[in-house]
Amino acid sequence: MSDSLHSHKPGPEHGHNHKLKPVQKHDHGGHGDSCCSSRAAAPALIRLSESSTPGARLSSFRIEAMDCPTEQTLIQNKLSKLTGVQQLEFNLINRVLGVTHDLPGIEPIVEAIKSLGMQAEPMDQGAETPTPVPRQKPWWPLTLSGVGALLAEVIHFTGSAPNWVVAVIALVSILCGGLGTYKKGWIALKNRNLNINALMSIAVTGAVLIGQWPEAAMVMFLFTVAELIEARSLDRARNAIGGLMQMTPDTATVLQADGSWLEQDAKSIGLGARVRVRPGERIGLDGEVLSGRSTIDQAPITGESMPVEKTVGDKVFAGTINQAGSLEYEVTAAADNSTLARIIHAVEQAQGARAPTQRFVDSFSKIYTPVVFVLALVVAVIPPLFMGALWFDWIYRALVLLVVACPCALVISTPVTIVSGLAAAARKGILVKGGVYLEGGYKLDYLALDKTGTITHGKPVQTDYLSLDPTADDSAPAIAAALARRSDHPVSQAIAKAAVDNPTATLIVDNFEALGGRGVRGEINGQLYHLGNHRLVEDLGLCSPALEEKLFALEKQGKSVVLLLDQSGPLALFAVADTVKASSREAIRQLHDLGIKTLMLTGDNVHTAQAIAAQVGIDEARGDLLPGDKLQAIDALYAQGHRVGMVGDGINDAPALARSEIGFAMAAAGTDTAIETADVALMDDDLRKVPAFIRLSRQTSSILKQNIVLALVIKAIFLGVTFAGLATMWMAVFADMGVSLLVVFNGLRLLRK
Repeated sequence: MSDSLHSHKPGPEHGHNHKLKPVQKHDHGGHGDSCCSSRAAAPALIRLSESSTPGARLSSFRIEAMDCPTEQTLIQNKLSKLTGVQQLEFNLINRVLGVTHDLPGIEPIVEAIKSLGMQAEPMDQGAETPTPVPRQKPWWPLTLSGVGALLAEVIHFTGSAPNWVVAVIALVSILCGGLGTYKKGWIALKNRNLNINALMSIAVTGAVLIGQWPEAAMVMFLFTVAELIEARSLDRARNAIGGLMQMTPDTATVLQADGSWLEQDAKSIGLGARVRVRPGERIGLDGEVLSGRSTIDQAPITGESMPVEKTVGDKVFAGTINQAGSLEYEVTAAADNSTLARIIHAVEQAQGARAPTQRFVDSFSKIYTPVVFVLALVVAVIPPLFMGALWFDWIYRALVLLVVACPCALVISTPVTIVSGLAAAARKGILVKGGVYLEGGYKLDYLALDKTGTITHGKPVQTDYLSLDPTADDSAPAIAAALARRSDHPVSQAIAKAAVDNPTATLIVDNFEALGGRGVRGEINGQLYHLGNHRLVEDLGLCSPALEEKLFALEKQGKSVVLLLDQSGPLALFAVADTVKASSREAIRQLHDLGIKTLMLTGDNVHTAQAIAAQVGIDEARGDLLPGDKLQAIDALYAQGHRVGMVGDGINDAPALARSEIGFAMAAAGTDTAIETADVALMDDDLRKVPAFIRLSRQTSSILKQNIVLALVIKAIFLGVTFAGLATMWMAVFADMGVSLLVVFNGLRLLRK
């Protein structure tokens, strides 16, 4: 039999944990010196207190100026000092802050944020998170700043005007382009935070104090331009996810009580409503088809390249496109709880679980910036005091060091790459539940796979029936069907379906019980019956050499054998066969091409497991496994030093999925449990998405490493050039801007189709 002959659905007779591994939550420290333009940063949950008081409540605030880790760090440091604040949840994509607290009112929170130069607008509880609108700034100040900086440089170089003219022009340039930077820098310094705004403010002010007016103006202008370009570039990563929200239409056509059809706001349509969708329209809500036949483009949800045929009883998803015919469907999920909405929410939450590289960069930047700042002070003071060097030269070099100290490229590289990778995966119908899994996927060298619903279609049909007791010839199919109908496992459903035309197949089953990995049992008309696999027959001590021979012959053909038994012995034998998915062979080949070994773990008999494994090319197959046996198989691979992933349907394989490095849930579309708890949810039944994920993971990991090496190498080169006295401040800013853009564009490569 397949993995086990019992119901997939949780019920009183089942003690299985049907969830996969919960998404790992990481406590997020401050980003210290994160670049202000790092707008691809993500929701982060920060606990400020280990215990919560019974009266604690959640207050949400819209903070327009909070869209990067710099503001997050300032707010976190400020609110962490506020007694009563227990937890902060930052959603930088939507610029929303959630504060869990036991304060009598929200005024202290609002005032604390106001002291940082930001406005916190309270949001009603349960209000929809607004989609951020790009803030349009007037273009003329930056233009005037650029013209002034260039003019100051030209006049200074040609000597065509007195120095005071150069100073005035440069000052106008600095004020036009840098007032915002100075304001943020001052707030950061007051809060003892050496972020990029503070460093740039100090560097420009220092250049002014030593008379380098043209260079001070050019540095501030270049920095402002760099911020603007980085912000626009990073918006691509944000929009890749935000664009998903635009896929669902605002309205849908709903059947009214009087029989008429009326177009309504999708958010106001309740469960059970009957909705009509015409050819070419997008489906507004999740539902189940009541009438009609059509083909649906499900690419936004599942990543499938070909349209899928839909008819009565099939599921449809919000955001997908109806292509051919008209459909009427019953709404099964509210607009804010559709599959697409859950995908968007899951991707946003996934960004909060920082990848190992991102945690390394955050920790490194916290040390790097203060160290370089102290080094700049040493460079400015020690050579002139103790080595007779010129104050002007070494103070200037110290100011260049402050610009070099900006860790923008380092800090930008990780979030933009992770967000791009998560968005690219979502486009392919692969829902990754955190950067930690996206980055960690490249380490896998062994993949364990469930059989039913993963390698095979999971919809077997009954192929053989053999009576083993002449006295039960007429009753055996009906008894087996009655027991099988109590379970929705594919094997039992095949037996129940085969007897659907039997008028006696309506027997009442009492004291029904599922026997994990073996079968089921129950009483019919006071008689105890078992319906189960080969292992169950062995456990009951009712096997015989003659029966073994029959079982072996069928199992060797790759069929699952189910036996009906009473207390005296076997009554009948049923053989059920499943078919292999066409995509399974290609998926296994791709995994082998990636150097990943494969292992099938199934509750089916060994012969069936080996037959299916041979068909698709799996390296090794193990059968007759209970859920605990699968877990032991994963542990054994770990003991051998392997990094193991597990692919299953997200229900029966929970222990093995939870133990594996990365658990892949198959066919997660429309399944709340899989979307909410899987490490990686494959939105359709295509196993080829697993090697696609691994390739994406390897590319993501490679880009992260490239960006870090590139940023550090350029920083090291500029440190050397600065000590040699060959670097200028505007060159340092230009180089920093250049490497930041390089790592951004390198990360955005993941979004290419």
